Formats: sequence, C-alpha cells, structure tokens
Amino acid sequence: MKHLIITILMLATGMVSNAQIYEVGAFLGGSNLISDVGSDNYIDPNRFAVGALVKWNRSPRYSYRASFMYSRVAANDKDSDNSRRRQRGFAFKNTIKEASVGMEFNFFEFDLHEYGFTHTPYVYLGLSFFQFGTRDGDDEDFAIPLTVGYKVKLNERFILGAEIGARTTFTDNLDLSNPNDSDTFDGENFGNINSKDWFVFSGFTLTYTFGKRPCYCRE
Repeated sequence: MKHLIITILMLATGMVSNAQIYEVGAFLGGSNLISDVGSDNYIDPNRFAVGALVKWNRSPRYSYRASFMYSRVAANDKDSDNSRRRQRGFAFKNTIKEASVGMEFNFFEFDLHEYGFTHTPYVYLGLSFFQFGTRDGDDEDFAIPLTVGYKVKLNERFILGAEIGARTTFTDNLDLSNPNDSDTFDGENFGNINSKDWFVFSGFTLTYTFGKRPCYCRE
C-alpha cells in the first residue's frame, strides 16, 4: 500500500509539473458499506471520511484524477430493515485506506478561465487499490470506482463539488462475514456468498486551481 501511495504521489507531482492547469484539494464526508451486515440502504453514511485529491485538467471536458481516501467503517444488524439481520445481531468495525486513479468527465464544458457562473455535473471512472482489516490482519484488494457529482467554480481559484462514489470490490469480507473470502460455505462465513461487498464515499470536495492558462483557452 505504501509503495502504491508513493507511486501515485510521484505521478501527481509529474502531472503538476507538466500541467497547463491543475487542482489540489480535499474531500470531507462520510462512508458506508453495502454488504451482508447492517443497513440495507445503498447510501447511508455512518462514519467520517477524509481524502486528498489532485486533478490535471486536459480540456474543459475531462481531467485526469488521483486521490487517497481514509475512513473507518462500521455496520450493525440492528440498523437493518431486514428482520433476519436484526435477529442475528452481528456488528463490526473496519478501516479502509484507498488510493485511486482515473478520469473525470464533465457533462458541460468546465472552462476554469471563463468569467461568470461555471458549473457542471460530472462522472469519475478509474481503478482503486485499498487496504482493509480482517480477523487475521490487514488485506488488500482492487475496486472499480464510479462517482457522480456536481461542481461549481466559486471564484478564480476555488471549486466546490458534491459527489457520491460507489466502489465495487472483489472481496466478500469487508464486513468480516467471509473470513476465507471463498465462494462456498465453510462453516465460518454467512450471508450471500455470491455477492461481493461495496463501499461508498459521499461528501464534498474543495479544490484550489492554479497553473498556466491552458492551450484550449487561448485565442
């Protein structure tokens, strides 16, 4: 995990040094799991999440994006609308550290050098690598992030965004329900072994933009 973070930081540094316009900033919000334990709601943040991100704006339509996210996650069957889960009464806590790279697409042209009200919905697609706890220690896995959001240019330097990002993983043990992470029941796991766990980050981003005037804006 440390090597991946260092690699992403090196890529981000390269992006900054060669960028025509770029952004650096922070994410603040919440997290929740979609798994075999706890609430059945897809978007139900119950723990605080923080992150850092950098973007390289290649055009008014798309940007390269790298980020690092951290959050504690937890769920309790007592919060579920499912009577079987409430009767089971299982609860857990875990920690997720995620590094992600990918591309952000704007629905409208988002020219950072335009005057006036600039805004757009956007989607982000990429690849994530994350670390999480198990009963035997830490484990690592890949995930596919899909984020939808809306951002507004506050002034010449700051951009405010609101987004919801779901990560589909390749593990069924984020909620500690499948210790061997297998596709068959072995006496220790429970829940739906045919469905992998997801985790969701919901919150706000605030980025600071600077750099040379991009070539796509020159007259």
